[in-house]
Amino acid sequence: MTDDATRDGAWVSLFSGGKDSSWALYRALESGLPVERLLTVHTTGDSYMYHVPETELAGLAAESIGIPLVEVEPDDFRAADAVDSAAQGDAELEPMEAALRDLDADLSVAGVTAGAVESEYQTSRIEAMCDRLGIDLFAPLWQRDPMTLAEEMLDAGFEVTILQVAAAGLDESWLGRSLDRDALADLADLHDEYGVHVLGEGGEFETFVTNGPHMDRGIELEYDTEWSGNRGRIRVTDARLD
Repeated sequence: MTDDATRDGAWVSLFSGGKDSSWALYRALESGLPVERLLTVHTTGDSYMYHVPETELAGLAAESIGIPLVEVEPDDFRAADAVDSAAQGDAELEPMEAALRDLDADLSVAGVTAGAVESEYQTSRIEAMCDRLGIDLFAPLWQRDPMTLAEEMLDAGFEVTILQVAAAGLDESWLGRSLDRDALADLADLHDEYGVHVLGEGGEFETFVTNGPHMDRGIELEYDTEWSGNRGRIRVTDARLD
């Protein structure tokens, strides 16, 4: 894991459109890393390794950012049926690693960016993948204070929408809510009461960045909400660039 480029070549941003991968991309661009591709893995079911909801929005985000998007569409990982979490995580990484090998043949990939904050499960696998590929990993959120990171995102001008919630204290009113300073204050209270991670690192919530300093245009969303008693998500019905 590195804070600087140590190899020559192109960089690839592992990208879902969510706040963490978007922040990693933004910090990479700010640091001068030559990010030439975004890479999104679209899942059709639950996943141990990837952001799941509304990943099709990554295409609009890539258009606004101005970096070509590579989209990987594997078969359903059947994560709900997994009996060995380690083997499941390794298996889920295979389509992304194959895509990076293909990109390396074309671009000579120097490294990837990742938005990991605290997950050893995900980060150790991405690090091992980078070792196999002989590339660097830029993970600027890794082991940073979550509230500080959230405040830095807002200070930079990130506009973030909550797509999905699945934790005690996060009710239907959070679906479609902006992750602003009021929301951060509420999340801090929920952390104290229920242990909710203020960045949703434990899967408590998922997000999408609708605007930021790395984007030429914002993204407008129209959506319906789905609620199942203790968890819910939005279903985007229309999305367009401003």
